[in-house]
Amino acid sequence: MPRDIRLPENDLAALATGFLLSHGLNAPQAHCLAGILAASQRDGSLSHGLQRLPGTLDTMMHPRFNKHADPAPESVSPAVVRIDAQFGFSCLAAERGIEALIEKAGKVGIGLLAVTNGFHSTALWPLVERVAEAGLVGLSMNPTHAWVAPAGGTKGLLGTNPLAFAWPRKGRPPYVFDFATSAASRADIAMHRNAGKEIPDSWGVNLQGEPTTDPAEVLAGAMLPFGGHKGSAIATMIELMAGPLIGDRTSRQSQHFDQGANAAPCHGELLLAFSPDIIGGAAADEGAESLFSGFSDQNARLPGDRRYRMREASDREGIAVSAVLLERIRDLIEK
Repeated sequence: MPRDIRLPENDLAALATGFLLSHGLNAPQAHCLAGILAASQRDGSLSHGLQRLPGTLDTMMHPRFNKHADPAPESVSPAVVRIDAQFGFSCLAAERGIEALIEKAGKVGIGLLAVTNGFHSTALWPLVERVAEAGLVGLSMNPTHAWVAPAGGTKGLLGTNPLAFAWPRKGRPPYVFDFATSAASRADIAMHRNAGKEIPDSWGVNLQGEPTTDPAEVLAGAMLPFGGHKGSAIATMIELMAGPLIGDRTSRQSQHFDQGANAAPCHGELLLAFSPDIIGGAAADEGAESLFSGFSDQNARLPGDRRYRMREASDREGIAVSAVLLERIRDLIEK
């Protein structure tokens, strides 16, 4: 059996959709979640791709999970829209709120989308990329579970707290980045554990609060923020902005809500959109392109470029997926 099998994106999304539908998830959530997982796999983000599909079963078994969630956006002000994910997967609520967010930012220069009560298990960049494709600057963030010790601490308090940003570019793909504020994502640490590989001792500590290269010990102990106190501060900002500010849970509250179910974190997500045309006019695009050209002048990689190269290769050759993972997914589909 080959190590990897290559499939067209539509086939991969259809497989993921069928998996989710076979376990009782309603069609809107299944199509949305499957599409984002397939897109992540297409762009080489394996830790946020099809690897996450089997774990959705644990999430759907959470006593509060809603397989039939049907969220609808609510306009709160000329710049603010809220949407309750109704304890389903948050990606459907975020996707349904995006158009209202784009419309508001296009009218008044700024828009805010507050997604609440959603089980989150996907990358953030696909949605901020959509914001940028509409000519807007996008920013997204969310807490997770209290897996990360603050700088100087030894016990989990903060989440991995991802942050995604997208800037529109005329005639070019948007500039996009998406990363956790922990030294590594939890999914990456789990992938090292599954592969029997060690990790850098800066990624986390064991139950005694001591640095370790054993990924299993970090998953049982606590992860660490990137950049010491700087990463800890950014993670704390995300806790506040995507938690209390929008009336939802911090990472510690999300972990308490889980009650040991091993589900994806249930919390809020904050998305912001800004209109460079309204706020900065022509100077916004000129200044941004001058900055981007500085990367190429030094032959430096612009963050996000690798994602687009992987996307081109996947579109041309098919999306690479582990044959073992595909077999596991197919075995878990309920006939």
